[in-house]
Amino acid sequence: MLDVPCGQGRHAHLLAEFGYDVDGLDYSKDLLDVARLRGTSDRLRYVRGDMRSMPSKWTGRFDAVLNLFTSFGFFAHPSDDARVIGEFARVLKTGGLLVWHGGSRDGVMARFLQRDWWTSSDGTLFAQEREFDSLSGVLTVHSTWSKGAKRGEREHRLRLYTATRLAELCAEAGLVVEQAYDGFNERAMRRSSSEMMLVARKE
Repeated sequence: MLDVPCGQGRHAHLLAEFGYDVDGLDYSKDLLDVARLRGTSDRLRYVRGDMRSMPSKWTGRFDAVLNLFTSFGFFAHPSDDARVIGEFARVLKTGGLLVWHGGSRDGVMARFLQRDWWTSSDGTLFAQEREFDSLSGVLTVHSTWSKGAKRGEREHRLRLYTATRLAELCAEAGLVVEQAYDGFNERAMRRSSSEMMLVARKE
C-alpha cells in the first residue's frame, strides 16, 4: 500500500500497526523526519520524492494507493495534477485501488464563505479570507492568527475539481471510478457534498 503524500505519517503509521505493508512518499524532508520519529519497521518505509515522478521500481507494485485529506491540486499547472493521476495508475497493480479524498468544487462553492474566524481552545484567534477564480478553479486562502502579542499569516492556493473531471482524469490514466462517497461517510456523494471520496480501480 502507498500513502502519498504521507506528510507526518499519521495514516501510514496506523495502517502499519493494523498489519498492512506500507510505503509513504512525501516531498518535505521536515515532515518525513517527524514521520520517522513515529517509528519504522519492515512493514513501514518512508521515501522522499515528488509524486509527479515516483520511483520507476514501483511500477505495478501496490494493491492500493491512498491520497487523503486534500493532498491534491496544489501544483501551479493542471497538467501536473494529470501527471500525478498517471503516476498513481502506474504504480498500481492491475485491479488495484486508488482511494482519493478531497474537496468537491460543487459542494464547496454551494456554501462558499468569503471570510470566517474562530478561537481555538488555547485562545488563539484564527481568521481566513478566501477568493475563488472560476476559470482556473483555484481557491486562494489567506490565513492569519494572533495570540497576545504574537501574530502570523500564510497563504495557500488549491485547485478544486468536480467529481466528473477527476473521473475523466482517472479514465485517461486507465482508472475507473467505481464509487463516490460524501467524504468519510458511507452515504453516496451528493451535489452539496463539500468533501468527496472516490474509489477507482486500475483496469
